[in-house]
Amino acid sequence: MKLRNQSHMERRSFLKQVAAAGLAATGATFPALAQDTTERQSSVAGTGQDSMAEMLARYATELKYEDLPEDIVRTAKRTILDTFGCAFGGYNAGPSQIAIKLASDVTAKRPATVLCNGIKTSPDLAAFANGVMIRYLDFNDAFVSFTHGAGHPSDTIAALLAAAELNERGGRDLITATVLSYEVFCKMADTFDYLGSGVDHSTITGFAAVVGASRLMDLSREQMVHAIGITVGGNTAIRQGRADTLSNWKAFAAADASRKAIFSAQLAQNGMTGPDHVFEGRLGFFNLIRQKPAAPLQLGEPYGIRRAFTKRFPVGQFSQTVAQAAVEARPFANKPDEIAEINIRVSRSAIKIMADGPDKWRPQTHETADHSIPYAAGLVLMYGRIDPEYYEDKYLHDPRLLELVSRVKCMPSDEADRRENEFNLCELEVVLKSGERKTVRVEYHRGHFKNPMTDAEMEEKFRSMAQKHLPADRLDNLSRQLWALESVPKVRELIAATQA
Repeated sequence: MKLRNQSHMERRSFLKQVAAAGLAATGATFPALAQDTTERQSSVAGTGQDSMAEMLARYATELKYEDLPEDIVRTAKRTILDTFGCAFGGYNAGPSQIAIKLASDVTAKRPATVLCNGIKTSPDLAAFANGVMIRYLDFNDAFVSFTHGAGHPSDTIAALLAAAELNERGGRDLITATVLSYEVFCKMADTFDYLGSGVDHSTITGFAAVVGASRLMDLSREQMVHAIGITVGGNTAIRQGRADTLSNWKAFAAADASRKAIFSAQLAQNGMTGPDHVFEGRLGFFNLIRQKPAAPLQLGEPYGIRRAFTKRFPVGQFSQTVAQAAVEARPFANKPDEIAEINIRVSRSAIKIMADGPDKWRPQTHETADHSIPYAAGLVLMYGRIDPEYYEDKYLHDPRLLELVSRVKCMPSDEADRRENEFNLCELEVVLKSGERKTVRVEYHRGHFKNPMTDAEMEEKFRSMAQKHLPADRLDNLSRQLWALESVPKVRELIAATQA
């Protein structure tokens, strides 16, 4: 590998110069350095097998738009439409405005653009600002892995937009990179139980984003391996940010991963090298975090993007079936005051993430509220829907709403646990003060890949958020471009179309 050999030559030259100047340390230093080099070179390479980073880089450089099945292209376009809508929805939020303010303070010779307002800034800060906007409402798509992990692969699109704009890529390139990033995110999540290891899913977001962005930036296979090494070596996030009372971090953890992914790709593109065998090395990611080797990733068919689902409600993914069940149960009570109990049976994973403590019954922040099963059920039973404003202080401290939320009980369901890889089961029972009972069972919420939203429903969701920022003619133009993304010559034109 040219870059690595050059790096080793420069290092040896430097050591010889130091020794000649009489500044070298004791002779014992040099055998240690030689041993380190030997161990790094004899890892996976010694077996004749590609490292995981090399495998990812090879797949990324070989994947072609023409090879993608028609349904995968359509799914990617629907996903990108939905992600743009979520960016509009999160634009005015406090964390988004903080990110946009930071982006506006920086200029660059080769800039990228912040969605909705057109600010030109450095590519990594554009990815960060757009990522916060995309993520803030917790309304973008989601994925539940075979290891019971959960996350949002569409968070990577923030990095892909910056990379595509920076390198004058077109709509087909963006579609291909989106499918690629989803492959990395979904297949890595299926292999690695990050939730059980205390690692946040934004870690996997970074892995996926750097591969997709590197593809759009036309990195060589070798450069891409280095970009992956830089990202994995410095982007491991812990899950404490999703425990107890949640902060703004929930909205920007994935955005920060996208920011680092862009920077890692730029570093590698300019000749910076990253750690060898960053996944499977002696002190690599899997040996330290997972403490055992990982199975090889099965990239390609069946594509992971097929198993991602769209959100009908702006709540965490484990509340999607809860909210839908509450919608169906609401007519049973003429008014909320008639309800004595709400009993919810869901998986233990759902309880662990979204009903794990008293703060989920009395949330103090937007971030805690949209990750609360009891609060989601209470909102729907009280108002019949969930709107983003229901996470503001006026509602968070509404005594009548909180009193209804206090009647919610969350209990583990063995059936939900057994079938968690198939669907997110919720059984919601409403018990009236009269003693009457009504139970609603929801297996596949609207938007689940086995109960998908129609194109018309996707369009309605997109417009409901974008129409607050764009006049009708510009909204129509943007919608047309997104649905015909494969025909868009330059992604920068798509980004420009988001400006009012």
